[in-house]
Amino acid sequence: MSGAYVPGDGGLEDRVPFLARLEHDDRSRLLGLGRELRFAPRIELLHQNEPSSYVLFIVHGWTKVTASAANGYEALLALRGPGDIIGESAALTGRPRSATVTALEPVRAVAVPRELFKEFLSSSTGVSFALLGLTSDRTRAADRRRLEFASMSVRERFAALLLDLARTHGRRTDEGIELAVPLSKQELAGSVGASREMVQRLLKELRERGAVSTGRRALLIRRPDILRRIAREERPEPEPRPAPGPGAEPGPDHRGGSGL
Repeated sequence: MSGAYVPGDGGLEDRVPFLARLEHDDRSRLLGLGRELRFAPRIELLHQNEPSSYVLFIVHGWTKVTASAANGYEALLALRGPGDIIGESAALTGRPRSATVTALEPVRAVAVPRELFKEFLSSSTGVSFALLGLTSDRTRAADRRRLEFASMSVRERFAALLLDLARTHGRRTDEGIELAVPLSKQELAGSVGASREMVQRLLKELRERGAVSTGRRALLIRRPDILRRIAREERPEPEPRPAPGPGAEPGPDHRGGSGL
């Protein structure tokens, strides 16, 4: 799946997969420790809360990473594809897996036993630093996304999500940008902290504006410029605060500084 670039969407450091960060010899030795597995679409590769016994390296195909709350609400956390590593956190900490990973299309992956993976990291400083760099990039990207989303309405977050999916998982067609990952309305809702009904209303609005067209697990972005306006330009300007009168005490500083 080749990404269709949408201008103005930020850096791509967290998009560089783990295997692409390794030297050729390290990559070959690491994959040589495991065995290849194949998964059909919609089959789970890893399951939330299960114990960890191996790490997976995706060789071909795309997957979705989801997590479920106790009340049944499911959130889409990430999409992982060729070159990505999954299950490493549970393998390193010994804790149960924190999310479920499901194939979106036919997937080939290499499973490396947990203990062999840990031994390999202990003997290879370069690979250990590559994994640390990947973790840092993903954390920074997640923090940046949380910060951006905190200042947005659900409508704005949904437009930003569609732009991000278009950039990373879009295919150019004569009619627009087709999202190449089959995501349900519930999965889209979980990604922006909304209900399925809210996403249905937002998609209806976008269809009426000519921004998108939809089918069963299919979405075509016809007017990314409309999505950009919704995500970044249609927010009302804040009303200016009146100047304090003579002798008034200064109010709290909301510019983000610590005040120290």
